[in-house]
Amino acid sequence: MTSTQKDQHGARSQRSQEADKPHRRKGEKTYSCDECGKDFTRGGDLKKHQLIHSGIKPYSCDLCGKSFTQAGHLKKHQLIHSGIKPYSCDLCGKSFTQAGHLKKHQLIHSGIKPYSCDLCGKSFTLAGGLNAHRLTHSGIKPYSCDLCGKSFTRAGDLKRHQLIHSGFKPYSCDLCGKSFTESGHLKTHQLIHSEVKPYSCDLCGKSFTQAGGFKTHQLIHSEVKPYSCDLCGKSFTRGGALKRHQLIHSGFKPYSCDLCGKSFTYREGLKKHQLIHSVVKAHYCDLCGKAFAQSQNLQRHLVTHSGIKAYSCNFCGKSFSEKHYRNIHLWIHTGNDVSCCDQCGKLFTTDAQLQQHMFSHTEERPYKCDLCEKTFKSPHKLNKHQQIHTRK
Repeated sequence: MTSTQKDQHGARSQRSQEADKPHRRKGEKTYSCDECGKDFTRGGDLKKHQLIHSGIKPYSCDLCGKSFTQAGHLKKHQLIHSGIKPYSCDLCGKSFTQAGHLKKHQLIHSGIKPYSCDLCGKSFTLAGGLNAHRLTHSGIKPYSCDLCGKSFTRAGDLKRHQLIHSGFKPYSCDLCGKSFTESGHLKTHQLIHSEVKPYSCDLCGKSFTQAGGFKTHQLIHSEVKPYSCDLCGKSFTRGGALKRHQLIHSGFKPYSCDLCGKSFTYREGLKKHQLIHSVVKAHYCDLCGKAFAQSQNLQRHLVTHSGIKAYSCNFCGKSFSEKHYRNIHLWIHTGNDVSCCDQCGKLFTTDAQLQQHMFSHTEERPYKCDLCEKTFKSPHKLNKHQQIHTRK
């Protein structure tokens, strides 16, 4: 066989081999990942993708230590530290480090949300947003916080949560100095100072700085309270409000006063209490100049100037401007020590009266009427209510 014949034979053999290969159209994704099923048009892209499943991240950022599977991803990440954001949105002015991020952002302004959840109907502008949302329906929360045990559906949410425990708040407000763990929280906070409230309620006229706050408010007018407490039956418009309420039943009081050791269920309860220990008394009486740490204490004091004495002694008829002083007076007649409320300082002649009073400090309504499902804070109020049914 001559040299020319050999070349011709080789060419025919190569064509034959190409013909034996399955025919692949341009753009067709024939390379599939065995781990997750994702498809690719090129074998090289599949190999790059498989590094994700290996867990190997050989490319690390010198500034923050974050690691990546590919060098390209590291380069993109480093743009964040440079502070350069060359891609700006024409509609809102927001800037981005990458053109791809700008394109994704612009979908928000289009109002198009083509990705809908089959379970609840919620729509999203991006497929990634829908995928992340679907995890909430699965109930699976594989990412747990080692410090408090709280679980999350996504690793990113866990990382954000862990910033709370670190105490690190790098984002500060230039106007009031308040600090935040995330830049997004700072931006949200800064809307307060702008005094711009573009979201108004058609029913009551109340305005809000954020759309989320406005939507939450509208639930009040709907009177729909889909979140109910299993222990006392109280209902709420939001899931977060129910979770907050359930802390009362848990007896868990994580916020303690450094000065006296008193504990509270909520942070704001502790803050209000700490005013007692502080020298700061910001609420002044215009009539006598007396100062108070809390506004409600000032309001109680103002009654003394009105001349109204609404609280009378059952034994001698002497009247007092405040119940607190009337209760102290009762000791003269009863000869007994009075019981003190550790929440507000009110005094009672008997423990039974104190126990009855303590219902006023809780939102629990554990006593339910069997006839009409109405709930009450105390058995006394329930018994009084049930008389309505017996009279019918």
